[in-house]
Amino acid sequence: MDFSNHIVQWFNKNQRNLPWRTTKDPYKIWISEIILQQTRVAQGISYYTNFINAFPNISALAEANEEDVLKLWQGLGYYSRARNIHFTAKYIKEELNGHFPNQYIELLKLKGIGPYTAAAISSICFDEKRAAVDGNVYRVLARVFEIHTPINSTNGIKEFQKLADNLISSENPGDYNQGLMELGATVCTPKKTDCNSCPLESICVAQSKNSIGQLPVKEKKLKIKNRYIKYYFVEQCNLFIMNKRTQKDIWQNMYDFPFEEYKTEKEYLNKGESTYLTDIIGINKYQLKGCQSYKHKLSHQWLNIEIQHLKILNNSAKIKGNFVTKKEALDLPVPKPIESFLKGTLMSDKI
Repeated sequence: MDFSNHIVQWFNKNQRNLPWRTTKDPYKIWISEIILQQTRVAQGISYYTNFINAFPNISALAEANEEDVLKLWQGLGYYSRARNIHFTAKYIKEELNGHFPNQYIELLKLKGIGPYTAAAISSICFDEKRAAVDGNVYRVLARVFEIHTPINSTNGIKEFQKLADNLISSENPGDYNQGLMELGATVCTPKKTDCNSCPLESICVAQSKNSIGQLPVKEKKLKIKNRYIKYYFVEQCNLFIMNKRTQKDIWQNMYDFPFEEYKTEKEYLNKGESTYLTDIIGINKYQLKGCQSYKHKLSHQWLNIEIQHLKILNNSAKIKGNFVTKKEALDLPVPKPIESFLKGTLMSDKI
């Protein structure tokens, strides 16, 4: 069997109609690939469309305000991706005269672009023979060739990349890469595989040995860290305190409320007086208008969040903080839990 040609033929007949499949513009392919990292296609389509409508080319993205970029990215998570593409767009415009690199080795020099993304762009847009290996490709290759090396191990990454490099052909490398990824996304899925529709069924070792459910193999996940955060949504004269997160942590350069973080669940659940309320609000009286709790799961952290809505009763009291209007609060780029709270609070009839 001509493995590569078989995949290309299957892809040409079975590919989904996706907005980035109608172009070979490296800018648009780049944006689609970055969005689809850690994001399902169904969710990614609307984000891609909105992003391209707002920033149709490198120049438009380079000239954009970072807050506008983060706002459009809001809800996708992994916000370093948005900061990186904004940085890279400015670099391409200013240092490369707006010319997108057209070779794999040059693409790798750009911030936020690794081997997979560089291979996808160079093969799809410039027909360079570079194998793109993502989660879908790992799954297909692990099952077809029954490879038990963990895909998230150093040896596994090398083994699968070498195999992929040997399988790809110089003819239609872009369609081949997309085809193998499409096969993993629609047929050779993590669960409920559709083996009868698979063009590789006749050579699939895992299918013949009934071991599909055991592959691919992954090493044990990193230990999940629990974090405990209390936010204070401070309201005074219909203005609200919102601060920009400048520290190198989750949600960098996005906005949230004044907060206190606790080392243990016991400290977090303690209803004693908070340091923030003592130091910032001081002796000024306030009304507790509401309290909401959220559990927000990241890949390596679980955030236990409580948000208290505090209304300062003394309108002339001088409270430290960056006060914004209701409209400004809703327009700022914010993390998902903050977005949920703002929409439930500011868009209600209570304020």
